[in-house]
Amino acid sequence: MPIYEYHCQKCGHDFEYLVMGGDQPECQACHSKEVCRLMSTCGFVSKGSGGQTLKTTAATSSCSGCSASSCAGCGH
Repeated sequence: MPIYEYHCQKCGHDFEYLVMGGDQPECQACHSKEVCRLMSTCGFVSKGSGGQTLKTTAATSSCSGCSASSCAGCGH
């Protein structure tokens, strides 16, 4: 059962929701069902060509100078 991040289209509230089966999330602030799932940032560790450990996150690999709260917000 994954936890997803959502954005309310009605009031602008961002929240997390534990999805169980076919649950339809609703905004925790205004109880609207007009929500969209956000692209979550995640961390990962990978090995470089020389065997060194490289640590990065999705946020550090996004568009330079981007001020959007999610990738869906900037249009890239």
